[in-house]
Amino acid sequence: MSDGANPAGPAFHRQALAGYDAQNFKYAVHDGVACITLDRPERKNPLTFDSYAELRDLFRAMARAADVKAVVLTGAGENFCSGGDVHEIIGPLTRLDMPGLLAFTRMTGDLVKAMRACPQPIIAAIDGVCAGAGAILAMASDMRLGTARSKTAFLFTRVGLAGCDMGACAMLPRIIGQGRAAELLFTGRSMAGDEAERWGFLNRLCAPEDLLAAAMALASELASGPTFAHGMTKKMLHQEWNMGLDEAIDAEAQAQAICMATNDFDRAYQAFVAKQKPVFKGD
Repeated sequence: MSDGANPAGPAFHRQALAGYDAQNFKYAVHDGVACITLDRPERKNPLTFDSYAELRDLFRAMARAADVKAVVLTGAGENFCSGGDVHEIIGPLTRLDMPGLLAFTRMTGDLVKAMRACPQPIIAAIDGVCAGAGAILAMASDMRLGTARSKTAFLFTRVGLAGCDMGACAMLPRIIGQGRAAELLFTGRSMAGDEAERWGFLNRLCAPEDLLAAAMALASELASGPTFAHGMTKKMLHQEWNMGLDEAIDAEAQAQAICMATNDFDRAYQAFVAKQKPVFKGD
């Protein structure tokens, strides 16, 4: 049987992340839900070299987290994330040589890889500014809740860069379609909340005062579900991008057979027979 939300790795490699001492953002775990809050509201929560690296390492550690079943990613104040800090990242990048630049872009890409590889569903709660690398963090999440006043912008072309940053040209078209993604990545314009919902980037809109509670409620619902199976769903959603239909059907047959061997599957059956709601434990 599995050892919880992690579809890979023996139980003795699991660890609790509730006591994790974050250095570059706020982090808390409650009832299986980890909440990561980017916490520089006076600057609209920009990222730094250190916060990129710490987020990457934290999401990598999620694969072994015994106490985290779902993740909420949000920003302090009334904004999500303004992207890379102009003074702490953009300025220094103009002075780096090519090996240094490539090391940085690979590191930021590793953050997206870590988000996609961690088995827990990630829900982004987006209010206000969601720009540049902040838009990428939202894109790399599994689901996105936002507000009407949110403004999402993949603004890399506005600073003389290509729109192909941190996987945007691969992931964004799969979320909102090729033509819409091309428009955003070429122009760098902001996408308002209602447009983002209409285009499928946001799963739904919330009132600003209800946003975080709605994201936490959704995460709690997922955390109370069959977390091993959720991890398998996320894994297959990611892997099947590169599969043909026949290959995907065969891969899903294997994945579902593995899930049928879990205790949660048996619990669901026993609860159905007893006309009760199943209590899943992730094994």
